Amino acid sequence: MGRALLVIDMLNDFVEEGGSLYVGEASRNIIPFIKQKIEEFKKEKCPVIFICDSHEKDDREFEMFPPHCISGTWGSMVIKELEPAKEDKVIKKRRYSAFYGTDLDLYLRERGINELYLVGVCTNICVLYTAKDARERGYSVKIYRDGVASFDKSVHEFALQEMKNTLGCELI
Repeated sequence: MGRALLVIDMLNDFVEEGGSLYVGEASRNIIPFIKQKIEEFKKEKCPVIFICDSHEKDDREFEMFPPHCISGTWGSMVIKELEPAKEDKVIKKRRYSAFYGTDLDLYLRERGINELYLVGVCTNICVLYTAKDARERGYSVKIYRDGVASFDKSVHEFALQEMKNTLGCELI
C-alpha cells in the first residue's frame, strides 16, 4: 500500500502573523509536528506533497474571503520552516479541495498511492474538502489530529468529527 503525506496550505497568508487570512497561534503550533512527519515520510521514501492555495487577482473566492494567496506573492508561498525540497511535489489549487482542477489524483495513481495522510490548515475548509474528495475517489485517509488547525476550535472539532463519522477517515 503506497502512502503519501499531503501538507495543505501551510502558506504565509495563513500561518504568518502578517498574512491576510492568518489562522492564529493554532497554525504556528502545528509546525514542529508537521516538520517531524515530513522527515518521517522522506526517511521511508514516501512522497511529500505540498498543496498550495494559489489564486488569480480577481478570483471569485474573494467575494467570500479577503484576497489571499495570490499567485506569485509572498502570501502564496510555503512558510520558510517547511519549505519544499526539490524532490517534493507542489500542487497549486484555486479551490478548497486539492483534487478540484489539479493533477493530484493522476499523480497519486501513477505512483500506486492509495493511503493519504493529511496535515495543514484549515481543518474545516481545505483539509475537510480534500479529505471528502479523496474518500470519494477511494483513497484511505488519515488525519493527524496534532497536524491540523483552524481559526475556530469548535469548527475545527466539528470538521474532525465530520471526517471521521461521515467520511470514514481515521483520526490519528
